[in-house]
Amino acid sequence: MTTRLRALDPSEWDKWYAVLELAFGGVPEADEERKLWQELTEHERFIGAWDGDLCVGTAGAFTFRLSVPGGAVVPAAGVTMVSVAGTHRRRGVLTSMMRRQLEDVRSWGEPLAVLTASEPEIYGRFGYGVGAYSAHAAIDTTRVRLVVPEGTDEVSLRVTSPTEALDATEAVYAGLVTSRPGMLERRPGWERLALLDPPGEREGASPRLCVLAERDGEVVGYAHYAVKPEWSFAGANGSVSVDQLAGLDPAAEAALWRYLCSVDLTSQVRFRSRPVDDAWQHLVTDVRRCEPTVRDALHVRLVEVGGALAARTYQAPVDVVFEVADAFCPWNEGRWRLTGDVEGAVCVRTDEPADLALSVRELGAAYLGGTSLVSLAAAGRVREVRRGALLETSVAFGSPVAPWLPHGF
Repeated sequence: MTTRLRALDPSEWDKWYAVLELAFGGVPEADEERKLWQELTEHERFIGAWDGDLCVGTAGAFTFRLSVPGGAVVPAAGVTMVSVAGTHRRRGVLTSMMRRQLEDVRSWGEPLAVLTASEPEIYGRFGYGVGAYSAHAAIDTTRVRLVVPEGTDEVSLRVTSPTEALDATEAVYAGLVTSRPGMLERRPGWERLALLDPPGEREGASPRLCVLAERDGEVVGYAHYAVKPEWSFAGANGSVSVDQLAGLDPAAEAALWRYLCSVDLTSQVRFRSRPVDDAWQHLVTDVRRCEPTVRDALHVRLVEVGGALAARTYQAPVDVVFEVADAFCPWNEGRWRLTGDVEGAVCVRTDEPADLALSVRELGAAYLGGTSLVSLAAAGRVREVRRGALLETSVAFGSPVAPWLPHGF
């Protein structure tokens, strides 16, 4: 391979980003979106692959803090903007960037790397496992009713713009980060992601709106949504597209869903990327009429096995020795003893016999508590060495709420 890797120079950002845009179809992004990504780019954490003066590969890693089981937030590299020019495929460019990136993440002292994948099959070979899924649905509001909890009528609603409500909605979001694994603390600048609404990407829908849920003068929830008017011979047949929805309590969340399902001149509420255990599915009277589907969302990679496993807590006592395979990051290879419970954990190297054998990919999939080790074992991806260790460890790794990534990056 003749390409060279180097950190991104700010003066080369436009050339670098053009390679990324071409790899993802060649359609230029709206100016406001492109400008935001340029301002969020941490140049020293982004790399390019260069063939002479020609950029042929891109990869970046945002500085994030990720919520993990137990309520802690852990440093994590948000891997993003990965591409290889079509002219330079099958030359090891991607592999070299992934290896360089993980070595960098380790040197920064970040035990985790996470990403969302345009093509999920790509990243397993680099040690990433699917650690969180998302639910998508389309509620047929002509056939489905909502049964809301007591106290919902005590919540008042007010429609405004996402910009005017920004401080209030960010406060609600911040209050929920540690309640569910997989959520990202918003660093300065990231709040602007929720305000992106390029007219060219609305597909006939309205500008994005915000509805605030309030109780006793305090904002206790919000939803960002847009309305797409449509008409048939029989009359109005519009739809509501929900971009974000968050409530600090069940009544606040139910009030928001009820409002969205009753917007005039609409017959459907569509949403993507909700938690797979989200409350809406227990509010509706007919979940079949909502056409729920599930897809992969957050892919998780343990960069430092010991540090990552010690950073979260476990919902049941655990004392297990893992035999970990990780050819891509050999510093993780070998046996690790994890001991922990709801109070904390320790994970250190050991010479003791293994209880479970697996690769770092399976540890990533199970890390946030949304994928069970028992399920992975049923697929032949985890091997039980000590009888009983699989069930004990799988229970300990679980989370009472499903992990969820609230937005991409």
